[in-house]
Amino acid sequence: MNDRFLKACRREPVDTTPIWIMRQAGRYLPQYREVRGKTTFLGLCKTPELAAEVTVQPVDLIGVDAAILFSDILIPVEAMGMRVEFHENEGPVLPEPIRNQADIERLAIFDPSERTPFTLEAIRQTVRALDRRVPLIGFAGAPFTLAAYMLEGRGSKSWLGVKRLMATEPRLAHELFGKIASAIGQYLVAQIEAGCDAVQIFDSWGGELGPADFERWTLPYVQRIVADVKAKAPHVPVIFFGTGMSTLLPKLKDTGADVLGLDWRIELKDARKILGDDVAVQGNLDPTALFLPKEEITRRVEEIISQNAGRPGHIFNLGHGITPPTDPDHARHLVNEVHRLGARKA
Repeated sequence: MNDRFLKACRREPVDTTPIWIMRQAGRYLPQYREVRGKTTFLGLCKTPELAAEVTVQPVDLIGVDAAILFSDILIPVEAMGMRVEFHENEGPVLPEPIRNQADIERLAIFDPSERTPFTLEAIRQTVRALDRRVPLIGFAGAPFTLAAYMLEGRGSKSWLGVKRLMATEPRLAHELFGKIASAIGQYLVAQIEAGCDAVQIFDSWGGELGPADFERWTLPYVQRIVADVKAKAPHVPVIFFGTGMSTLLPKLKDTGADVLGLDWRIELKDARKILGDDVAVQGNLDPTALFLPKEEITRRVEEIISQNAGRPGHIFNLGHGITPPTDPDHARHLVNEVHRLGARKA
């Protein structure tokens, strides 16, 4: 197996800098759009053979060093008992958002083999298709981000629903966050048991919190998830990633994650100075840099790799998901240049 990604997660020496790309199985690839045309987004997530097909595509087409399972962070929210829909050009919609304590009490800490068997089967089929060429990453959403959707019912600029609950009914908020954390811990362990080699926790909206609220409302629940994973699979790397969290780096380290994802709002060298060398980092090219000419992409790759200064434990990635208008040839160029320039610093 090409295991440079796993070695970097463990801060071991590598032959070159490994790279994978968030949302690498997605709309920027014509091959993905062809498969997506056969079904709905949710149908794609729930059809194991199709989910496995698009998960493997970036490995074959772009040459990344890890695959990430094609799914969605709201799959376990549905498994907990909430209705989840995906509307074209609008994103996820939860038609019956949480409104009271009874709604929270109805949420179930589910058995993944019963409620999300399609996810586990997609993992098994992906592992077979990859044939140990590269590792497979599983993932789930962090409690704050999932609670934000569950209370708002859709995307938001302010996430007032979850913040209001935290401020006015903290006991209920802790009950909700605790249930989500327990469910997500089990869900990630099940993904590992099905064949995932690493897992990532996405806190898409975690940057909406200030330091004190992060410490109260996010940190303990992410710590619980990481502890649940490590209790069952101590050898499996856990990545924690959230956007807009550059000012929270010292607290992110307390999550217990092996790897911390960085967005593009901080220089890699500054992040490593804050974090030290006892945690791996992932990132952190601005996704829109892929619209630049290839020579400029090369220059930016060289800058990020230079900022890492040869330290072990760097996984190249974008600072957020790749955007649909991206030219796949530019993504391929990015991967090739990371491998070429990373070999000089390895």
